[in-house]
Amino acid sequence: MHVFLETERLILRRFTENDADALFELYDDPAVMKYLNGGQPADRAEIVTLDLPAFLGYYERFPGYGFWAAIEKSTGDFLGWFHFRPRPHDPPDEPELGYRLHRTAWGKGYGTEGSAALLAKGFTELGVRRVSAATMVVNRASRRVMEKLGMKLIRTYFEEFPEHERAPGSEHGEVEYAITREEWLARS
Repeated sequence: MHVFLETERLILRRFTENDADALFELYDDPAVMKYLNGGQPADRAEIVTLDLPAFLGYYERFPGYGFWAAIEKSTGDFLGWFHFRPRPHDPPDEPELGYRLHRTAWGKGYGTEGSAALLAKGFTELGVRRVSAATMVVNRASRRVMEKLGMKLIRTYFEEFPEHERAPGSEHGEVEYAITREEWLARS
């Protein structure tokens, strides 16, 4: 197991090819996917042929960035994942933060705990200048995590999705939050 970082309650480790079933279980929960694809059923073949290879490819191409399996220290349970990586059109020192957690992990502070650790690692070890995160306007829980981290609302924007992938509330748009190294240091 390649551990990327640890917090008080979490281990964030690299994914392996053996994580397909855990990802399928996460992605197949309609509540988890509500704000992502409207809660559509997961496609295990897509996870195996697209998602996992993409996750694994990050570790070689972008040291310090990628998708990290979130494991609860006390139980060893797979709680979901965090990502910390530049989007294709962004500079390498401006990664995006994201997370997807099982319902059983909701409301327990794991999203904030894992995200705060990634921000700290990015700003203190990886030379990150700015971190962004995005979610739907109506996803109050994710927005609250971003606000707890000190991220500020940058903009509201609208994306077009195929009808079958529209999530409830998508008509209200998406929001982008961000925090710079200077803003993070001022809070620390």
